[in-house]
Amino acid sequence: MSASEKAIVLSKIKYRDNDLIVNCYTQHRGLSSYLIRGAFKSKRSGSIAYYQLLSQIEIVEIYKPNQSLHYIKEVKSSFIYNTLHTNVIKSSIVLFLSEVLANVLKEEEQNNLLFDYLETALQWLDSEPNYANFHLLFLLKLTKYLGFYPDTDHVETGVFNLQSGYFEPSKTHIYAVSAENNILLKELLGMNFDALNTVKLQAEQRQAFLNMLMQYYELHLGYFRKPKSLQIFNQVFR
Repeated sequence: MSASEKAIVLSKIKYRDNDLIVNCYTQHRGLSSYLIRGAFKSKRSGSIAYYQLLSQIEIVEIYKPNQSLHYIKEVKSSFIYNTLHTNVIKSSIVLFLSEVLANVLKEEEQNNLLFDYLETALQWLDSEPNYANFHLLFLLKLTKYLGFYPDTDHVETGVFNLQSGYFEPSKTHIYAVSAENNILLKELLGMNFDALNTVKLQAEQRQAFLNMLMQYYELHLGYFRKPKSLQIFNQVFR
C-alpha cells in the first residue's frame, strides 16, 4: 500500500554498506521505521539530508502491515529549518531531544495532538533567538501527551512530588522536589513558548531542573533511560 505521510525523524542508523534505517514519528500511524536502500551511494547521497534528526518531511511510503520495516518511495521537506541544524547550540538541543523522543515514543497509532505539538514546537525553536529554556518547557509539556502531566490541584501552596505527580501540603517524601525547582515548576506550568523569555535562569538552575525532569520521566515510564547525550548537553549550557 502506497500513501502520503508527514513525519518527523527521530533516529537513524546505517545498515549494511549503503542502506539507512530511519525511525520516524508519523502523523497518521505514530512510530514507524523505514529502510532507505542505497542511501549512501554517491548518486543518491543528497537524499540523506532529508533524514537529519527532527527533520520534518513528507513521504510517499510503501507500507506493509505486519512488517517492522517499511519503505520510502519519495521524500521532500514539509518544513525547511533555517537554524536548527546550523546553530551549534540548537543542534545540541536537537541531538538531546531526538534521543529523548526516540526513547519515549513507542505507540504505533495515530495521535494528531502529539504530532501537531512536536511539529509546532520545533518550528518555534527554529525561528526563536531566545531559546535557552526551550528544552525544559518542551519536556514538561510533552508529559501531557505521555499521560503524566503534573496535577495542578494545590499548585499554589503545595510541594511537588515526582512519584505521585501531585502537589502535596509539605515536603515529607523523598521524591519531593527542592524549593527552587518547585518555584520554577509552578512558573512553567501553563506557560506557552512565547512567554519563555520572561524566565531568567543560571546554568546551574537549568541543569538542576532538567535533572529533576529526567527523574520524573524515569519514575513514570518504566522503560525510560537517561539520554547518553545528557552530560554533553549540560556542558553546552554551562
